[in-house]
Amino acid sequence: MGSQDAAETAADSSTGQGVDRRLLINGELVEADAAYPSLNPATGEILGYAPEAGVSHAVAAIGAARRAFDAGDWATDTDLRVRCLDQLHRALIEHRDEFAALTIAEVGATPALTQGAQLDQPIAIVRYYADLLKNYPMTEDLGNVESRGMLHHRWVEKEGAGVVAAIIAYNYPNQLALAKLAPALAAGCTVVLKAAPDTPLVTLALGELIANHTDIPAGVVNVLSSSDPAVGAALTTDSGVDMVTFTGSTPTGRTIMAAASGTLKRVFLELGGKSAAIILDDADFNMAAVFAAFSMVTHAGQGCALTSRLLVPKSHHDEIVELIKTNFSHVRYGDPTDPTTYMGPLISAKQRDKVHDMVQRAVADGATLVTGGEKVDPGFFYTPTLLTNVDPDSEIAQEEVFGPVLTVIAYDDDDDAVRIANNSIYGLSGAVFGSQERALALARRIRTGTFSINGGNYFSPDAPFGGYKQSGIGREMGVAGLEEFLESKTFAVPLAGAPA
Repeated sequence: MGSQDAAETAADSSTGQGVDRRLLINGELVEADAAYPSLNPATGEILGYAPEAGVSHAVAAIGAARRAFDAGDWATDTDLRVRCLDQLHRALIEHRDEFAALTIAEVGATPALTQGAQLDQPIAIVRYYADLLKNYPMTEDLGNVESRGMLHHRWVEKEGAGVVAAIIAYNYPNQLALAKLAPALAAGCTVVLKAAPDTPLVTLALGELIANHTDIPAGVVNVLSSSDPAVGAALTTDSGVDMVTFTGSTPTGRTIMAAASGTLKRVFLELGGKSAAIILDDADFNMAAVFAAFSMVTHAGQGCALTSRLLVPKSHHDEIVELIKTNFSHVRYGDPTDPTTYMGPLISAKQRDKVHDMVQRAVADGATLVTGGEKVDPGFFYTPTLLTNVDPDSEIAQEEVFGPVLTVIAYDDDDDAVRIANNSIYGLSGAVFGSQERALALARRIRTGTFSINGGNYFSPDAPFGGYKQSGIGREMGVAGLEEFLESKTFAVPLAGAPA
């Protein structure tokens, strides 16, 4: 797709201030008439400018994806898809350091996070789907059935769902883009990928990498950046789009689902969470406190699956709160380019203000601020924050904060802990600490899509990820992630001369 001199890739251009990127539409790297700034959240300074795509760009990208799916070889040539996914994986490996630098600068991720879910794990997702596609059965034989005095042979063939609109959030842009793009491409779909408005440059760099370092045909992958909500709306309503995959907030997910209903598009939604971590009275409190504290401030709390509600036995409440407070005091936050930094900034001043306002309202409603609750400049930093005496039905216990804020809720017994954990519109994740048999029994009673027991890590390319209730619809990653993008077509032929 495109030529080497069509535009510079992420590896060929600086990741410093003033970087400009281009849209990818129908195999061409194109500019827009306007641009908007992307900020470095650690400094508040302009990092670079992203093209401001309009609805006309979205329509052009959808048209290109439609033609590539309907008239090209992508949907039917499995070998081509494997080769191109292999190329994409190799290119990401070769340009890994440049993507890491840009991710740190634009997303506020730390170097340690780029070694996991911010970059290296997303790269591994591409490898996973390239390998899966080599062995995944795209046909299933159903054998023969008798009908009308004859035998009929039946089988199922699987094929791509069509044109996919992929809309991602800002917190883990590489993870979200590649967890949608890789399985969609493996399935034979074509894609219009819309970058998050706050982190456009790293996603546009992915488009440049695809254009310059893979044989992915024109129109199969299109990449847009825009701060205009009308662009996302166009992707969810255009009749040329067959499926929408979205990661972001639950309110936006509801809007997308309603918009897609007009044309009955398939919808995958990976939405918000208000997950609970439960410490049982027979747990290792020190280990549980380390997990609860440091996981909550990972990427400054900007993770949908983070366990932002900590449920503790009343008889050990004060002891556990003191352990969390001590662990929070050890969190090193600041410059994300420093390898010793554990927690970077929030993505924007707007998001930091939202977090701070929620904390202030919680205190006004009766919660106790044990530690934190402070803005730190320059940049968009917020101190690790611990709240106790939290009403399980209050805003801070029910609404997603998306910041480094942990609320502690005391419970009476196991049944009470399960009741409080399930007292949420969300059901994305959870954690429990205690003797394994008891902990597992409790975990099975909680309505969530993923669960960690005694610190177990479920997050990997082969593990389905998604939520119950209003945390979403469908599963990302794993075999289930591929099947989200597949349709099944059932065939039957009479066996001539073979009466039943």
